[in-house]
Amino acid sequence: MINQNQFFLDSGFWGFFYKILTPVEWLQTWILKIVHDFFVLLGMNEVGVSWVLAVIALVLVVQACIFPLFYKQIKSMRKMQALAPKMQRIQNKYKGKTDQASKEAMSREMMKLYQDNDANPAGSCLPLLIQSPVFMSMFYTLSAIPYIASGVKKESLGAFDQATAQQFTQTDVFGIVSVTDNFNSADIAGKVVIGIFVALMCFCLWFTTYFSMKRNTPTASMNKQAESMQKMMLWLFPVMYIFSGVTMPFAVLVYWLTNNVCNLVRTFWQVMYFPTPGSPAAEDKEKRDYRHENERRAKAGLPSLEEEELQKAKEAAERRDAKGYQRAQPQRKRKRK
Repeated sequence: MINQNQFFLDSGFWGFFYKILTPVEWLQTWILKIVHDFFVLLGMNEVGVSWVLAVIALVLVVQACIFPLFYKQIKSMRKMQALAPKMQRIQNKYKGKTDQASKEAMSREMMKLYQDNDANPAGSCLPLLIQSPVFMSMFYTLSAIPYIASGVKKESLGAFDQATAQQFTQTDVFGIVSVTDNFNSADIAGKVVIGIFVALMCFCLWFTTYFSMKRNTPTASMNKQAESMQKMMLWLFPVMYIFSGVTMPFAVLVYWLTNNVCNLVRTFWQVMYFPTPGSPAAEDKEKRDYRHENERRAKAGLPSLEEEELQKAKEAAERRDAKGYQRAQPQRKRKRK
């Protein structure tokens, strides 16, 4: 890729596509440069691990920016789950009706249901819609840097002029693999390091999906079709990572692996504090919250939840004894004349 006389991502459809993402690419280069210069101020060498840490820091910045959207996504998912019975009733109301008027009426009722409950069906897609172009821009940026360094790509890219790009391309990891190498261009030792990184990427993605399936999937919603779909996702995407990962520059793999680790940590946090209702994680959270509430009450000198329930039961029994067991007859309300 580095020895070619033309940067293929600047031509054809991809050239047009990545031109649209230029503002994102420009911002990424400046984040990389600023973080790199900060580590140099701390005493690190200009060439070396400072650039690798800058790539990792870029992932953390992206994750911090999309976390509010991720939090909003969780809330949107909870609202949609709470509205599921009402949505089912609307769908059953128009079941079997294929005329245009019935379809429009069902759409209006669905939209009103979303508006009245401040729910957004597309809310769960926002983090992915933002993160995907960011990753693609990162692939372009890190792929373009060697061409800027060699002079094939004449114009600079944001903070990366030719001198900065040459400094970046001189960086290697463990003294084995350059940040610009991919699996094909690396030597034997470099191929081993790249293979380890690709394997770790695949494992992080696989374990994130597996953990979410086992801990955050409601038992009642599982059927053969859903289980087959989940198993396909569990194995298909990690395998796709293998074919795409070997074509990426090593700097992209560093970005990708760090991003996968962040996604795994975020999934742990979501399953721990915002589990899907009816899932094993939700049952564990109820037990955990129950235990923490009793611990809080014990520290405050208050009765436990069990003691409070027992007291309420005693008070209810005393009221029944005082009033008798005969059910009070309903009384008709008098109409105003």
